Amino acid sequence: MKINELRELSTAELEEKLVSYKQELFNLRFQNAINQLDNPKRIGDVKKTIARILTIIRERELESSAM
Repeated sequence: MKINELRELSTAELEEKLVSYKQELFNLRFQNAINQLDNPKRIGDVKKTIARILTIIRERELESSAM
């Protein structure tokens, strides 16, 4: 997902997306281990999306604590 799309979501929605992306990453790693992964680049994409989500959540935590 793009960063702009993620910023439009609420914190609860971001946390739901985070759980689903972590589950997807687990499944991709499992498929990679048994050599059934079709697109290995997808692992990197999912990791970047997880990092983006965590960054947005952290930014919101810092904003709320600064107020």
